[in-house]
Amino acid sequence: MNKNIARLARIASKKSRAIIGLMSGTSMDGLDVALCDISGSGMQTKLKLRAFETVPFHPDVKARIGEVFAKSTIDFELLCILNPWVGQLHADLVLKCLKNWRISPEKIDLIASHGQTVYHSPASQHPEDDINATLQIGDGDQIAVRTGITTISDFRQKHIAKGGEGAPLAVYGDYLLLSHKTENRILLNIGGIANFTYLPAGYQPNKVFVTDTGPGNTLIDHVTRRLFPGEYYDKDAARARQGTVNDNLLKALKADRFFELPFPKTTGPEVFSMGYVQTAQETSDTIDLDPEDVLATLTRFSAETIAAGIRKATGKKKFSIYLSGGGAHNPLLTQWLRELLNVNELRTTEVIGVPGDAKEAILFAVLANETVAGGVTDFGRRSKIPSVSMGKVSFPQ
Repeated sequence: MNKNIARLARIASKKSRAIIGLMSGTSMDGLDVALCDISGSGMQTKLKLRAFETVPFHPDVKARIGEVFAKSTIDFELLCILNPWVGQLHADLVLKCLKNWRISPEKIDLIASHGQTVYHSPASQHPEDDINATLQIGDGDQIAVRTGITTISDFRQKHIAKGGEGAPLAVYGDYLLLSHKTENRILLNIGGIANFTYLPAGYQPNKVFVTDTGPGNTLIDHVTRRLFPGEYYDKDAARARQGTVNDNLLKALKADRFFELPFPKTTGPEVFSMGYVQTAQETSDTIDLDPEDVLATLTRFSAETIAAGIRKATGKKKFSIYLSGGGAHNPLLTQWLRELLNVNELRTTEVIGVPGDAKEAILFAVLANETVAGGVTDFGRRSKIPSVSMGKVSFPQ
């Protein structure tokens, strides 16, 4: 037997596995690095978060990835170079974290790397070609060789191969870690794009539901960077709070066909870009709107489309909402969500055992654990969630 395969078999048979989950989202703020101890698999999965850090990206890193990010026309040579370059970058950041945590790489069983999404293209965006597609860069072989740790990466491709759109993937870990016997739960992640998992009470995988709702932070961040140089996001909604929602612009923003598509569905910054905002302003004759009013309207846009998606999915059922992602720190966005959904409190997923800022990195660690030591959870056809394990294995030797 190949020694790498033999070692992977030993890892799979261990009582507990040390797995590092990596996540870099569409905001490209930095790399989330979550060191998890995971035992069991499936509904018997037990997780302990040993360490977590978000390593911020230098502006030069953001600029370099930004040359190909969500662009339909790019320098193909640059994309080719970026794939190993991002893998090497992520590997070096993992080694840096391990050094800071005083943990030897030999003590880590697996790395679960999401990679950096550079383009997401579900079939709804190009109906002439009935195929879903997504691309994440950050070669897993580079990470494995540079760290000496077996790496599982490129998770989204199997999801697509089995009929999904490549997103959202959080549902798999959400179901295994955060389902509840008596409580209907909405796990709302507000990253660049907002999505939620609906977990009905009683551990019923065939009734689980997941979808994107549209923009979370992406348009707010784009406009903040464009109109307020030096500011990367609207911290504490300070700019939006100074503005007033413009109803004409809000109506134009909500007119896109994406919001008419049936659930479940996915999208990305390829659709919801700075150009999307500019077109909406031209349509609504609000080109000269004050920057603060634009940000207030975009924040309201995210709140209303998120709330509409949740109401559509849950009907009259009672549920509890738990937040994760950067949008959980936006006080105006969360205030409007409370009002629109008629709830008194929006808590983060930390109160049910998974810190919100680390959640996505943790969930990829769980996916890797399922790849090597688990089975396949059957979500049934009704849920439209592919019942599949995901990830490609890269050995260090």
